[in-house]
Amino acid sequence: MAPKVLISDKLSETAVKILEARGIDVAYEPDLGKDKEAFIARLPEFDGLAVRSATKVTARAIEAAKNLKVIGRAGIGVDNIDVPAATARGIIVMNTPLGNAVTTAEHTIAMMLALARKIPQANESTKAGKWEKSKFMGVEVYRKTLGLIGCGNIGSIVANRAQGLHMRVIAFDPYLTEERAREIGVEKVDFDELLARADFLSLHTPLTDKTRHIIDAEALAKMKKGARVINCARGGLVVESDLYEAIKSGHIAGAAMDVFEEEPARENPLFELEEVICTPHLGASTTEAQENVAVQIAEQIADYLLTGAVSNALNMPSITAEEAPVLKPYIELAEKLGLFIGQIIGSAIRDVTIEYAGNVGELNIGALSSALLAGLLRPTLGEDINMVSAPVVARERGMTINEVRQTQRGVYEGYIRLEVSTENSRRSVAGTVFADGKPRIIQAKGINMEAEFGPHMLYVVNEDKPGFLGAMGTILGEAGLNIAAFNLGRAKPGGEAVALVEVDEPVPEEVLERVKKLPQIKWASALEF
Repeated sequence: MAPKVLISDKLSETAVKILEARGIDVAYEPDLGKDKEAFIARLPEFDGLAVRSATKVTARAIEAAKNLKVIGRAGIGVDNIDVPAATARGIIVMNTPLGNAVTTAEHTIAMMLALARKIPQANESTKAGKWEKSKFMGVEVYRKTLGLIGCGNIGSIVANRAQGLHMRVIAFDPYLTEERAREIGVEKVDFDELLARADFLSLHTPLTDKTRHIIDAEALAKMKKGARVINCARGGLVVESDLYEAIKSGHIAGAAMDVFEEEPARENPLFELEEVICTPHLGASTTEAQENVAVQIAEQIADYLLTGAVSNALNMPSITAEEAPVLKPYIELAEKLGLFIGQIIGSAIRDVTIEYAGNVGELNIGALSSALLAGLLRPTLGEDINMVSAPVVARERGMTINEVRQTQRGVYEGYIRLEVSTENSRRSVAGTVFADGKPRIIQAKGINMEAEFGPHMLYVVNEDKPGFLGAMGTILGEAGLNIAAFNLGRAKPGGEAVALVEVDEPVPEEVLERVKKLPQIKWASALEF
């Protein structure tokens, strides 16, 4: 059955054509997102959802979307999507961070130049029959300092364009490395220095708890007299009432605002000020940008639903279309290793160490770790745990996750080894993928062995003494459990040994209890894969 995707906002019809060409059933309902109840009622039948900013994907909507696997935002901002709720449900949230980067950067430059030369005000005055040359005296941007808050995709393009205007560019961005700053010709500074030096201040950062109201009365007071503020990023970064007062007092010369804390912005004190230029969130509004983001989100959703490739996800490691088939058997291995340990631990997990050895360490280990954690947590937290939600749940529960890459060791070209510490125990298991593409266990409790994963298994730690195998086989036989495979390993003759027994049916609790009572047994657990 073909995957089904709902497009609930106005999106270029190219997106529909791309999805349909790849065999996906598409419902294009561009006004549905405006009707909250109708939108929620439609969601349960879809595997994928594509939106822009008009559709509000709330926690309630996500709860109703029983089959939803991926939400694609055609654009960069995901303020209209409850990402934590989607993550908790195991739904991937994607955006298109590069699709409108050039368009938004160009709008920023246009707003800066319009602000510097008072172009909108002069246009309005001239069209009214006035000729007020002296009233609209502007300033040059040549050799002025542009201060960027945020220097990611869009910020770096703005920097490049500003350098073409021979501006000095400084940036405050905790994630900007000195090497990257030198590469793009930007001087990295701290926040207060940026405020003090900027002639023009432009914001290019997401709206988070840390960045909300980053430009407030205190920040504005630290700026030089006559500086100008531009916000084409997100509403809420600037305290609009504080900016209003700073402009009214004459400390700030003007502002150019494309985004507002409340949108659509019908009323706003900034509208009263002649020194302020306003546009209705036009940063991404070009024909090219809308086409770009539509094409990108359609391809990303199709890639995920059809091949498992993940691009530009906010809550999941990226997996390219080329990586997906290579990773698939190792993702299965990682998940089953997690399931193995998850079914034998009896107390809260404290530390998780994942060792990737040999050629496995060259793969996308972020995806593998996510799969492993999903398997590890599922026996305790249920089937809703998956690759998307597991890393978040692990962090919330205070688990320490350590990922280690190792060179090849032993006879295997590559393997994954998992070690989990709880309050009172330490468990470990290792596995690899053979040439046939099937995952195998190659070590349990530090003891080498080799076993395929079976749907129903019995894991036993015992003393290596004669009579054990016969006694356990008798118990299983008397219970009518047929043995499909019997795999053994031991540390040394007469020492500790492990056994993995695959059986055709689940091991009943009473049978497991009989096995546990055997004199040689140190540990026994029934496993399901």
